[in-house]
Amino acid sequence: MNQRVPVRNPHDLTDRFEQLLGIGVALSRERNLDKLLEAILLAAKEVTNADGGTLYRMTDGRALKFEIVRNDTLGIAMGGTTGVKIPFPPLHLYNESGEKNMSMVAAWAVHNDRSVNIVDAYTEKGFDFTGTKNFDLKTGYRSQSFLTVPMKNHENEIIGVLQLINAKDSGTSGVRPFSDADQRLAESLASQAAIALTNRLLISHLENLFESFISLINAAIDDKSPYTGGHCERVPELTMMLAEAVTKTQVGPLKDFTMSERDRYELRIAGLLHDCGKITTPVHVVDKATKLESIFDRVALIDTRFEVIKRDMLIAALRAGKGEADLAAKYKEVDDDRAFVRHTNIGGEFMRDEDVERVKQLATKYRWVDPAGQECNFLSDDEVKNLTIRAGTLTADERQIINHHIDLTIEMLEALPWPKHLTNVPEYAGGHHERMDGKGYPRGLTRDQMSVQARCMGIADIFEALTAKDRPYKKGKTLTESLTILGKMKLGQHIDPDLFDVFMWEKVYETYGKYFMSPEQIDEVDLSKIPGYVPPPSE
Repeated sequence: MNQRVPVRNPHDLTDRFEQLLGIGVALSRERNLDKLLEAILLAAKEVTNADGGTLYRMTDGRALKFEIVRNDTLGIAMGGTTGVKIPFPPLHLYNESGEKNMSMVAAWAVHNDRSVNIVDAYTEKGFDFTGTKNFDLKTGYRSQSFLTVPMKNHENEIIGVLQLINAKDSGTSGVRPFSDADQRLAESLASQAAIALTNRLLISHLENLFESFISLINAAIDDKSPYTGGHCERVPELTMMLAEAVTKTQVGPLKDFTMSERDRYELRIAGLLHDCGKITTPVHVVDKATKLESIFDRVALIDTRFEVIKRDMLIAALRAGKGEADLAAKYKEVDDDRAFVRHTNIGGEFMRDEDVERVKQLATKYRWVDPAGQECNFLSDDEVKNLTIRAGTLTADERQIINHHIDLTIEMLEALPWPKHLTNVPEYAGGHHERMDGKGYPRGLTRDQMSVQARCMGIADIFEALTAKDRPYKKGKTLTESLTILGKMKLGQHIDPDLFDVFMWEKVYETYGKYFMSPEQIDEVDLSKIPGYVPPPSE
């Protein structure tokens, strides 16, 4: 079972040890788990000159899962980055009675914490190679020499198994047994690989924990306001869509912009945290659907006053003996005023000067007696203040409360001890309300003072808000309506003009609309009518 063939060329062994050191460095740098697992097996095949091999990972302490399978002669490449699923079931370490599985080589290596070096599977006694022989029968292959090595982490726990098949003779290209040197190299590599794999898994677990905390924060915001919760999910997606589009564009000032996988992860985290400060924003401000809404929509109180006014008119008419025609005319005027107030209460993008003036006149046009018996103006000063909001539903004070969330977001994020690869998260997340002309908030940054990533998030935040169909105070706009507004913002130096161009050239809006907009919002966009649109330089 452990027969070994000595290495005849010491110079070859020295070269292979140097090769092993290089492999160890490469493994320690790999961040992608699939690539790491693949690199481990390929490296083991390389240092032992094996024709094939399998990398198993321990799942729950009771089974070995196939992660990577390779066979050069048969052209088999499964698992890892290949995208080819491995059809084999896990290798169980125990039978149904709970007894150790000692008939399978990989399971035996785990239970005995020892490497197994087999010269010829067809003559080896003590192991069940039925599956191997059936495989050979179907494929015409001849599985001969096997080297099976447990992989142990820093706590001396077996986390996987390397199994190599058919060491190839460099001179004859025939199959030879795995040598003593092969086994030592494979064991050394397995040790290095286990450390690299453990580190990668630890980092992945920490990243998952970190992202779970972020999800927890967004869930808390979502619990306060489902409208903001949807926003927290969509802005990161759109930000990444635009950033990826910039990396792909071959024309324009941003054609040289690139992102590494670390850059992408950093931007995604920033996107997920860009509104974390809203966790303190009062829900009655975040969800203010109408101008008069606070804990409830106060327009109902004004409706009641209108009814009181009509009642008083009826009483006065009866006392004066006036006819129904005169009363009907007054009723119509009251109903018109009520309809105006209700319409004004909804809010919109712009309120005309004459409408503002009409609200102010209504405040004193009627008089009514409040529950305390005091005669007072029909509309209070606070009601006039809210009903004359020029755009949207928020007063200046409420808008300041909303705006404060970005100050708190920056404060929260800058207080965290970010690792090196995430140091830009506060800048990316904190810049999405800045303007290119320096008139944004909270820091009044100009375009040159902001990263491309932060400017991407600024566009994403605006476009999501325009198209969002779950806001309490408005309907989601169509693509044409949204792009028209975005184009005006480009011309007004509100958003980055170069990023707007990429947004249009790469049709990021179409991709986003496909996933996050209703069919009725996705209309045919006439690019010639979008303000600020310019064709790509190649057109």
